[in-house]
Amino acid sequence: MKEKKQFKGYIQIYTGSGKGKTTAALGLALRAAGYGYKVYIGQFLKGQMYGELLSVKKLSPLITLEQFGRKGFIHVIKNPDEEDIKRGKRGLKRCLNAMLSQKYRIIILDEINVAVYFNIISEKEIIEFLDQKPAGVEIILTGRYAPPSFIKKADLVTEMKEKKHYYKKGVKAREGIEK
Repeated sequence: MKEKKQFKGYIQIYTGSGKGKTTAALGLALRAAGYGYKVYIGQFLKGQMYGELLSVKKLSPLITLEQFGRKGFIHVIKNPDEEDIKRGKRGLKRCLNAMLSQKYRIIILDEINVAVYFNIISEKEIIEFLDQKPAGVEIILTGRYAPPSFIKKADLVTEMKEKKHYYKKGVKAREGIEK
């Protein structure tokens, strides 16, 4: 009988100014669920309705998604509100518990790079999180502004670069496409 090879988890980053970072992470989650792997998605800074919330309900219990942002769009500045910091810290703790639970093969920290950029969570806290990664867990970090320390630690880094975007012509986020 052929022995099944142990899964080796890596650290991936989807960053850059272009569209598609969260979409790429969600595509990976969908692919993993197709093989029966469990995925945990923690969405930082997001608390509003997105189409993935509806899809994930249909894919439960293979994919679990939790949002840690406030309702509505958050306009973050360099000095974040205490409520945003509390939500970010609580979210990171939920992601850590999921990562260490041995229930999930893939952990996605959506928009975590932006949360770090806006000082909601420290770079050091994310490095400490990554240092605790079990060998059989894949971690995906998304969002603009991935710091050099994350890029150095990652095994795969993809930068989405905007060449052209219809937002500049006044097109708002569309249901099922951008939200």
